[in-house]
Amino acid sequence: MVHNGTNGNGVCPRGLLDGRLAVITGSSRGIGAAVAHNLASKGCSVVIHYNSPKSSKDAIELAEALRTSYGVDCIVLQADLSADGGPEDFIAAIKDQWTTSHPSFQIDILINNAGMVHNAILGECNSTDFYKVYRINTLAPLLTMQAVMPFLPNDRSGRVVNVSSVSSTTGFVDQSIYGGSKAALEACTKSWARQLAERCTVNAVNPGPVKTEMWGGLTEKFVEDMRPYIHLTPLMAVQDTDSDEAKAEAKLLGGVPAEADKIAGIIGMLCSAESAWCTGQVICANGGMRMSE
Repeated sequence: MVHNGTNGNGVCPRGLLDGRLAVITGSSRGIGAAVAHNLASKGCSVVIHYNSPKSSKDAIELAEALRTSYGVDCIVLQADLSADGGPEDFIAAIKDQWTTSHPSFQIDILINNAGMVHNAILGECNSTDFYKVYRINTLAPLLTMQAVMPFLPNDRSGRVVNVSSVSSTTGFVDQSIYGGSKAALEACTKSWARQLAERCTVNAVNPGPVKTEMWGGLTEKFVEDMRPYIHLTPLMAVQDTDSDEAKAEAKLLGGVPAEADKIAGIIGMLCSAESAWCTGQVICANGGMRMSE
């Protein structure tokens, strides 16, 4: 696979992010792993984060692949960012590891990617699910942002990208909790963009269906409910060049979900120097399922 961040010949445009350090939460697989590839291909050192011990092997293998392919430094750490003190301990551990071989410590890029999906219609929602989803999808990014803040640049060169979802605005009937948690994250994005304007830009992206483990775990009913949205999404339309597998899947879904590197490419764009005049925005990264107002 040629990841975004390479040119059409698969040659990396090195130097774009040389010397920078990116922290990517939930990056052992899926969108987070694709973002790690994208940024590393541009010379950025990365912190690979995972929550569950079962993701340890994926995280270690990803870090080794990035070191081998791109020659960047990689740190691998497990942390529960939804736990009290988790984000602070996570950033402290990054600093401890980084400063063993580097003279100074600065976090140039933060990607708040870790999250969870929860579906429940009204009448089935409960406080336990609410607090769990909001702790992971909203509180953890907020506390991670606070823990990172002392180590951000002071010259507006920092970049923060929050991974939201089209669910924040599309009103899927069984996503009161999940959609609300992502809408709250988008509200945080705007507040942080104002407060941290002299330190970094802060933006969000709102993917639609993406081929990840999270997408594979959705129920048949939810996929069926999404079919009309998918059918009307311009860039999810089947192309002649799509694989037979993708074409077969499209017959069931009404279109082809994005590959994770498509989302990573947009996140990578927001991390570039050229994105310096863009902040406080929710960037549509869903093939046109949700279009900007």
